[in-house]
Amino acid sequence: MRELLNQVIEHNKIWTKEGKVATYIPELAKADQNALGICIFDLECNEFFAGDFKTKFTMQSVSKVIILACALMDKGKEAVFSKVGCEPSADPFNSIIRLETRDSHKPLNPFINAGAIVCTSLVSGDNGIEKFDRVLQMIKTMSDNPNIDINYPVYQSEKRTGNTNRAIAYYLKGANIIERDVEDVLDAYFKLCSIEVTVKDVAKIASVIANGGILPWSSEQFLPKWVCQIVQTIMLTCGLYNASGEFAVNVGTPSKSGVGGCILSVVPKKMGIAVVGPSLDENGNSIGGLKVLEELSKRIHLSIF
Repeated sequence: MRELLNQVIEHNKIWTKEGKVATYIPELAKADQNALGICIFDLECNEFFAGDFKTKFTMQSVSKVIILACALMDKGKEAVFSKVGCEPSADPFNSIIRLETRDSHKPLNPFINAGAIVCTSLVSGDNGIEKFDRVLQMIKTMSDNPNIDINYPVYQSEKRTGNTNRAIAYYLKGANIIERDVEDVLDAYFKLCSIEVTVKDVAKIASVIANGGILPWSSEQFLPKWVCQIVQTIMLTCGLYNASGEFAVNVGTPSKSGVGGCILSVVPKKMGIAVVGPSLDENGNSIGGLKVLEELSKRIHLSIF
């Protein structure tokens, strides 16, 4: 497996030249465009690495997977989906237009920014600090890494430049979708996007979902199985923004990307995979990461279909 991963990384390094790092959050512009790394963590707790696997990055939209899981556990399926839909979007992840044109004003799904902000508001906690801590503790447990924390320069950069997210959140407040204090919810959301991890951390998170919510290293049932089923379904249909359908065809695993360059990928009952490549395509997905997962899926038959 290590030899295979090294080959796949080397084959696809060239693609990093074809994309660009995110710059709309100024701190993300400092990322290494040429970095490309992968980690696989299987359900027998075997770890396999290749490429720039020590690269640190912020979770960005990958954190939306855990935010959704927390919201479902804390409020239940009916309450969550009364506030947010579960349908794919053909619009950019930070678009506001569908909020205005839909009669319900609900965000289309939990993985666009509007939906993730709503889900953050539904996580248990009397304020943004408690909501953030709830999700952070979930991430620490699922990654088996108690030292995970915020990258504060990225958090400050997110908060300083997050005016589109503020517009989205205040619209949702006006439509009675968000009931909490907007700035409090946004602060938790910006912090969650700014949590710093490695591919090992994310692969272990993915392995818990792949294992039906059971922590592979302790056999503890940490997430309810029904939560994992919902999260995987929405990852498959909505996890790669506008490219979700193409990704399902070419790779075929429930996955979630983030503009920090990470893609979390779940192979049910087998393994968790994480790739990092900060060079992004026009949809905001890691261009090298997509190619790595596509080749890997073909070579070891990862598709769930």
